[in-house]
Amino acid sequence: MKNFIFLLFTIFIANVGFSQSTNPTDFLPKEFHQQRREILRSKMPNNSVAVVFSNTIRNRANDVDFIFHQDPNFYYLTGYREPSAVLLIFSDEQTNDNGETFNEIIYVQEKNVRSEMWNGVRLGKEGTKSKLGFSKVENGIDFIQSNINFKQFDQVFIDGKFKDDYRDISDKASIYELVKSFKEKSEYNPNIKNTIESLAYRLISKSTVENKDETKKAIVELTTKYRGLKNDPFISDFIDSNDFSLLKDIQRKTSLALQIETNINLDFFPNQMATLREVKTDEEIVLLTKAIRISAMGQIEVMKAMKPHMSETELQGIHEFVYKKYGAEYEGYPSIVGAGNNGCVLHYIENSKTKVGNDLVLMDLGAEYRGYTADVTRTIPANGKFTPEQKAIYDIVFKAQDAGIAAYTIGAKISEPKKIARQIINEGLLKLGIIKSLDEKHSYLPHGTTHHIGLDVHDPGNYKTFEKNMVLTMEPGIYIPYGSPCDKKWWGIAVRIEDDILITENGPINLSYEAPRTTKAIEKMMAKSSVLNAFILPNLDKK
Repeated sequence: MKNFIFLLFTIFIANVGFSQSTNPTDFLPKEFHQQRREILRSKMPNNSVAVVFSNTIRNRANDVDFIFHQDPNFYYLTGYREPSAVLLIFSDEQTNDNGETFNEIIYVQEKNVRSEMWNGVRLGKEGTKSKLGFSKVENGIDFIQSNINFKQFDQVFIDGKFKDDYRDISDKASIYELVKSFKEKSEYNPNIKNTIESLAYRLISKSTVENKDETKKAIVELTTKYRGLKNDPFISDFIDSNDFSLLKDIQRKTSLALQIETNINLDFFPNQMATLREVKTDEEIVLLTKAIRISAMGQIEVMKAMKPHMSETELQGIHEFVYKKYGAEYEGYPSIVGAGNNGCVLHYIENSKTKVGNDLVLMDLGAEYRGYTADVTRTIPANGKFTPEQKAIYDIVFKAQDAGIAAYTIGAKISEPKKIARQIINEGLLKLGIIKSLDEKHSYLPHGTTHHIGLDVHDPGNYKTFEKNMVLTMEPGIYIPYGSPCDKKWWGIAVRIEDDILITENGPINLSYEAPRTTKAIEKMMAKSSVLNAFILPNLDKK
């Protein structure tokens, strides 16, 4: 009987393509991904190869895994949405022992009927060819068993250092095994430095007693801009050291580190992907706009449904229910729903307050639709009416955001909107007596106001000037936690307004405009009836 059931499932798997006609059809076409690979290849120098790994499945507990989400760069270049895969893009035509010529190979999950019974149908080699347009496709185990000589290339491009080589003992071609194989084939050295690290090391190695202070100042500036440098023990020791004998030891170690010879380049790939991904194609804008509009609809429905007796979790659930109704696969990031002082925690994701009461509720959420992620924030009064204090803070943030959005014009510096917003916020806080002078140092606006969105909620980019078809957030905020050095009447007020802005030749377009932004419009929307008012569940706490 068991064999018969297994046979039936085998037949089902073989014919599953016929049953998938109702699956979403508006993912990016294979031609998009092919074009992206061609653009990247055109930027690569002769005799080079880019090696790109997919994400892997992460274990949550026991036999339960976290929901798989593809690495954005890997998806951008391939359209492949399964784990445990590796892509090779060659600058030049390659010829194998069988006389085949190719300029790219993708290694994918092998078809496996038993595994597919538990976790879903895999594309396999033939599916990857037909659906994603690859001509050269192999199984993951073929990569491990291949004799690819990465040392023959002048440069091997990878996406930074390897940090997450998670072992999956059930899969002989897991990411752990694929990365392990690459390290062996390429003679990967974990001590390899990227350009910024190398620059810092060179400055340290050339430091003298006379210029040590100047060098230290330059290193500190680098660590401010590139925060990951602070974790480097040589760099941190140099900054902290006043003993010249200790300095000489640090110099010796940094000089040795700079002598590592390798053809592996850590900078080219992430820099090129940042340039590619920061400007969206028309196809991307369609999907990103859909994700943003879905997120705006979520904000609207919560405005209509919100009541003081509701919990943060319940409000989160309404947002995410709307996302699913529109066909969004995931949330783009952990949903933030913070009432009162909880809103002052920038990445508050506990959402555990059982009653929002009469507080302001800050809701920073975004739907992910076909891989593209929105990022929309609204702050609204739980009881439907802003208090004078809440309105005063809100109006400052709104004014700052409006002025910042106006600066989203082609050719303008991406850093400019934050300067504009901060000036307006400081003037507003001064007028309310919350700060004592315009140049007072404070933490009421502790974050930036602008970042790219796309396949990541914080999409990569070069952050120089605004260009046509970029999509970026504008998100000023004011956060006044309990214990702040101001009148207590302001304590616990947190306001952030965040919209997603498309850069066009005719000026900025607010793609999330449908979610009310002004205090008047928010109160008007909150006065409307919600379809969820009639959705009443039994009280499970009554005996």
